[in-house]
Amino acid sequence: MLKTKLTLSLFAAGAMLMVSLPGWAESPTQNMFGGPIYDGAPALAVTAALVKAGGGAKHFSTARALTSMLGAKTVNAEVAKLTRQYGKKRVQEWLTGHDYVIKDALMHATAAGVKLPEAPADLHGKKLAETLVSAGTADDGTFWSGLLYDKAVTHAIHNQVMMDVNAKYGVAYDQNVHRLTNQAFYDVAHALGHDDVHLAALH
Repeated sequence: MLKTKLTLSLFAAGAMLMVSLPGWAESPTQNMFGGPIYDGAPALAVTAALVKAGGGAKHFSTARALTSMLGAKTVNAEVAKLTRQYGKKRVQEWLTGHDYVIKDALMHATAAGVKLPEAPADLHGKKLAETLVSAGTADDGTFWSGLLYDKAVTHAIHNQVMMDVNAKYGVAYDQNVHRLTNQAFYDVAHALGHDDVHLAALH
């Protein structure tokens, strides 16, 4: 009963937060920056494995997590590719912004009583990367960062994090984080041989 009430209160809070976002037309089925909403239970053991790969909750680094999963050579090549595609400033904002997203999500999760398990899922390296790609891939084969975030910490907490990012850095910054995450994970999927994964419209 307590878990049910907590879940309902999280979704209600998330819905109210999204109504106040600039330019956001509330949709019961689609995330703010595209892709389907996932309103089920979060995959906390997988989230814990990602956090561990990134150096832990207090010192999480997206660059470190990616390097742990894919190796420095692959990550450096991807960062160089994204830099050519989007420019150095936007890539740096994506890396630091994604660090903030993870840390802020964990803060909200803790406050809401959503705790990561002490024992993360036994996922490392490419296996963890493939699991994250799968989590963010919709039924039509398109990878969406918003879907991944929903599954990582709940849709409501994802919404709360977006409110924080928008308030601190602006909506364009938030969109950039989602945009580059879409592109990066699409690239990762194809690098791992998953050529059936499609690129999101926001990229």
